[in-house]
Parts: sequence; C-alpha cells; structure tokens
Amino acid sequence: MDWITHEEDVWFEFRGNSPHQLVPGRFYRGTVDGYADFGVFVDLASNVTGLLHRSELDRRLESLEWEPGDEVFVQVKNVRDNGNIDLGWSIRQSDSEFRGARIHDPDGDADGQPVEKEAESSGPATVKTRPKTGKTTKPVGASTSSETVEAEPESEQDAASESESESESDAGDEDRAPTAGDVVDDIAVNGESEQDVEAEPESEPESESAPEQDDTDAEQEAETEADADADEAERVTLASIDDRVGDVIRVEGEIASVRQTGGPTVFELRDETAIADCAAFVEAGVRAYPEVEVGDYVRIDGEVERRRGELQIETEELTVLDGDEADTVAQRLADALSDEARPDAVAPLAAHEPVAAVGKSLLDAAEAIRRAVLESRPIVVRHTATADGYVAGAAVERAVLPLIREEHPRDDAEYHYFTRRPLEEAVYGMDAATNDVTRMLEDRDRHDEKLPLVLLLGAGSTAESLDGLGLLGVYGSERVVVDAAPADDEVAEEVDVLVNPAREGADARDLSVGALASTLSVAVNEDIRDDVSHLPAVSYWENCPQQYLDLAESHGFDADRVRELREAVALEAYYQSYQDKRELIADLLFDADEGLAGHVSEQFRIKLEDEIETAQANLERRDVGAISVAVLDSDAYSHRFDFPPTGLLVDELHRRTREGDAFVTVALGMDELYLRSTGDLDLRAVVESAAEKAPAAGLAAAGIREGRIEFLTGARDEALEAVLDAAAEQF
Repeated sequence: MDWITHEEDVWFEFRGNSPHQLVPGRFYRGTVDGYADFGVFVDLASNVTGLLHRSELDRRLESLEWEPGDEVFVQVKNVRDNGNIDLGWSIRQSDSEFRGARIHDPDGDADGQPVEKEAESSGPATVKTRPKTGKTTKPVGASTSSETVEAEPESEQDAASESESESESDAGDEDRAPTAGDVVDDIAVNGESEQDVEAEPESEPESESAPEQDDTDAEQEAETEADADADEAERVTLASIDDRVGDVIRVEGEIASVRQTGGPTVFELRDETAIADCAAFVEAGVRAYPEVEVGDYVRIDGEVERRRGELQIETEELTVLDGDEADTVAQRLADALSDEARPDAVAPLAAHEPVAAVGKSLLDAAEAIRRAVLESRPIVVRHTATADGYVAGAAVERAVLPLIREEHPRDDAEYHYFTRRPLEEAVYGMDAATNDVTRMLEDRDRHDEKLPLVLLLGAGSTAESLDGLGLLGVYGSERVVVDAAPADDEVAEEVDVLVNPAREGADARDLSVGALASTLSVAVNEDIRDDVSHLPAVSYWENCPQQYLDLAESHGFDADRVRELREAVALEAYYQSYQDKRELIADLLFDADEGLAGHVSEQFRIKLEDEIETAQANLERRDVGAISVAVLDSDAYSHRFDFPPTGLLVDELHRRTREGDAFVTVALGMDELYLRSTGDLDLRAVVESAAEKAPAAGLAAAGIREGRIEFLTGARDEALEAVLDAAAEQF
C-alpha cells in the first residue's frame, strides 16, 4: 500500500483556490505569512490564508521561532461561512514525522496522488538577492565588439586538420544524445554573427569591419536612449492604478512595511494618494532587495495586476532615492498628510460645556490618530477594564477600523494596525509600558513595522504613570492621553497630546471618558456618528446628562436598553480583563439584537445582587468626626476572584448605602482598601496625612482614579483608622 488510509497520519499539499475547498481535520503544509497579537497567519495556497490562534499553540506566541516564509504544518479545524480559516497546532513539524503526503487538488487530476519528494541538490543553490529588472539583456554568446571571438588557423594544413577533426566529431555525435555542453555550444554559435564565427583573411582591409562597428554603436546608442526614456518615465499616483491593470507604470513613495511570504517579498508603498502592495520575486521565500527598509523613499517600475481581488504591482525595478529626490517625495507626502489628517472641526455629539472646552486638543488628537493610519503606524489603545473604558475604546475602534481598511489593501490589516489592550487600573505603569515596548520592538525587528501611536483613554493622566510614559518616550513612540478626570501638570509636559477639560478650566465632574472618546471618534471619522451616538449614555452609571439620554433614545436606545448594554459590557469587561474581546464588544454595542445584551445583563444583575446582599448584611457602620462611615471587610465577605470586582462592588455599595453629604464607604482587604466619598476627597492628601498618623503602615496611593490605597498586611487596622481620620479632616 503506497499511502496511509487514515488522514490524520498524512499531510496534504493544497492546490485549490478557495478556503471552502479545504477539508477540516486534515493536516496541511503551509508557509508563515506573518504575526499578530493573537496568533500566526499561515498561507496554505497563494490566495488561501488561515489563522493559527495563540490559544492553539503549545507554547507562548512570543517563544515561537517561526519566521515569515518558514514551511510549517497545521491542521484545519474549521472554515467559517465568511471564508476565515481556523487552524490548529501540529506537534509534527517535519515531513518525516508523518506517515505519508498526498495532494489535495479539488479541481484537478492530481487529487489524492502521493506528493513526490524533491531531489536533493548535490551542490549549493544559487541565491539571488535582487529580482530581475525590466532591462533588455543580450543572449549568451552575443558579440559585444567588432573583434572576432575565434582564433584563425595558423596554416592551411592546420585548417584542414581542424576541419577533418570537426567532421569526425560531428559524425560520431549523430549516435549520442546531446549534452548540456552541446546546448551551450549551440547557443554560443547561434548567438554570433557569421563573420564572428568564420576567420577573416589578414589581407582584408580594415575598413570592411566598419559596418559591424556601426551596428554595435547603434545598438549601444539605442540602449542609452531606452535607459534615458526609462529615467524620464511619467510618474503616476497609486490612487490612479485602478484603471491601469496590465500596464507597466512608475510610482514613488515611502516604504510603509515589508513582509516576506512563502513566495515574493511584498513592499507596502505609500504615496500622497493611497497605499498599494508591490511584490518582488527572487526565489520562493528569499528576501528581494534586502537593502530596502521601512521608511525608505523609493521609485518602483512594474506592472499592475489584480491578485485575490486586490490590486498589486509586480515590481520590475526598485530604486532607493536619496538627496533631492528623496526630499521631494518626503515633502510631497508631508503636504498631503497635513491636508488629509487634520479634521476641519469638531462637531460634538451633544452640547456639553466640558467637551466644547477641549475642541482644539480634540482636533490635535484626531489628527494624530488619522496621521498614524496614513503613515502606516500601528495604533495601540489602552483603556481601563471597566464599562466606561470599554465604551471609550470601542468608540475609537469603530472610527479607526474603516480608515485602516480603506488605506491598506490587506484583508487582515485591521489586526496589524489597531490593537486595544485593557488596563486593570487607570495607572499606566512600568508593567504595561514594558509590555508595549517589548511588543513594538519585536514587531519592528521581525516585521519591519513602524513604532506605534499609543492612545490612553481614561488612563495615564496622573503622575503615577510618568515612568511608563517616559519609557515610551525613550523609544520615540507618540503618546496621546484623553481623560475626563483632572490630569497632572507633569503628564502634560511628557505626552505629545493631552485632552483634558480641567486643564482648559472646565468643570468635568459630569463628563465620562466614554462621552469624551465618542466625540473624539466622530472627529476621527464623521461617518460613524450615528453608530456611536448612544455610547455616551452607556458609559454613565448614574447622573448621565439628559442630552446624552435624549441622543441615545433618538437612535433607538431607550433607558432600559442603555442599562442592559452598560451592565453587559461591565460583566464581559471583568472576564479576561487583559483581552480586547473585539468581536464580542462590537456585537454588544453595535451589531447584536437585544437578546444578547439582555442575556448578559441578566447574569450581571444576578451576580451583583448576590454580592450586595451579603455585603450589606456585614457592613460595619460608625461615625468618625463629622462623617458617617460604612466599612466592608471585602476579604471576608466577598468573592475576591469572582465577579464583581472590588471596585465595582464598592461603587454599587456606596450608591445604595450613602446617607447625607458626609458619607464614606470603604472596602477593606488584606493589603489594600477602596475609598468612596460623597465629597471631593484629595486622595493623595488623605494618604499623606494618614502616613503621618501611621508611619509603619506603609500607606501608598496605588490608584488615584480608583480610590485605591495600599498598606502593609500586618498594619491593617492601623491603616484603616489613619485613613478614616485623614478623610474626616478634609470634610
């Protein structure tokens, strides 16, 4: 038997052209196309690419040593209706580990046949470093001067002897197969003119060779003119190539990215009008033009083709520009970027004074985001893992993804150029910053990606985030901070753009980050205004301005629907808080029917009510100075590692138990406490005063926005008393 009947024991070579021709359960050979935060893209055919999600790997994605172009083996787990392919990990990663190999040729005669192994080369392969150019080259053996290439016989006897020898050789050759040497000799003779092959008499006048010289001069002159014409070829813009399929064109621009596929090297070129892929082929998996880097200004000559439904330029010649030529292209792109990136104005979703106060800085932030898209720089959004934070991040995501799809030809571009990474708290600390820097440097080195724009929504605006922001600054990553709560002066000096109503003298106590980010999203992309008009109302737990409630209702979201969305997002935000949950959040906020939000919201209320009932029964109430206090031992009377998180629990507990204008609610854990107050407490001042009262407690303001204070476990009681006394002093 020449093959194994069990398909799990063999791998298949796919020769189809549609994802739906794949057979789930089979193992296929493919090539690594590239990486994303969530997995690896693998090409199974020239226009069939699947995703090996990081959850399918038997190791961390960061430790995977595959490089683009590497041959790998994967299992097809599922092919979705939209053509997306879910791949599974294969522990077998070499041909020899399988018990056979067969061809999967859905529309051909080779389907089911064994894969023939390629013969091993006896010598080193020749590796090209540059693709062929469009220039005309002479055939092998062609004459390049008026001189003859064959020596003349010294005498008639020698000539006769030589002729006789050649005749005998020719006669003997009739009975044998031609060799490679014969082919080369034949090409050499056929490539020469008759006067080059036959010897000329010495007595022949020198002037008779002049016609040959004239022909050569004419040929060289024609080549020179052709090169000159090529240098003077008219440049076209990338936006105009739709009507030029099949034409050879010249384009100029900046290299936005470089990716090595299993076949050609693909250079993503950006000019002042659009972005296009330019493919250069040397050998399968071999990097073409290795000297070309991201950010280089180049000129490309090539033919426009349509691949996988997308336009692509088949590169014939690529030239790196420098000096004045590079400066001209750079200025052309810069002028176009400035015109296209900055919105004309900010039109708020609803009239709201603190939003109006930051109109200019919102324009600056919108320009930075749009410019990053146009410059092919990734955008990393950091927001808190709360309902308000997720609403803010989803609003910006809704605005940016269509711009990325419009700008970049790749189907998976939105996964490469936009990422949301939730934060567990509003401090952008060294842990988060180190994570971001590590990823961006890996993407730069492995995939030639540019350094990203980091957008912080409702986070990073306090002095506790300076170390993290500073680390980003060391590497030159652009930083934009958008926050409704007051920002510290030091942050304004550290970041590139800061959107903060308090710094403009506005009272933003009734403004949520979700409302502010929703207005920013409309400044980035006006087309999504109707999509996000209900989001400001969703972002408020209480005291939502009436104009946002009216706006949501006018778009079909009444108060009950808004509440369900808020609760559903809050529940999903808790689970795997470090994940963006892009599709699920989009379904909840934009695309799903009421059933999904209603189902998740019901789970939210069940879980929250159980915790609140237990907490209220175990509250310790007392008076401290002029304030009333309710203290919950959250370590003893709540589930620490289940929903709701302590911050959300103490928020809801405070809303339900507060009495009067001087009321404080505390959730006390083993080494931290959460503080909520009916008055405006300066948390840093509270901690500073409490630290003087209990110097051995190790008190520290861990999260200004969350009202979280840390202390040493052994000084739990002393820390609580000192904090309550310090809070009472502020009232």
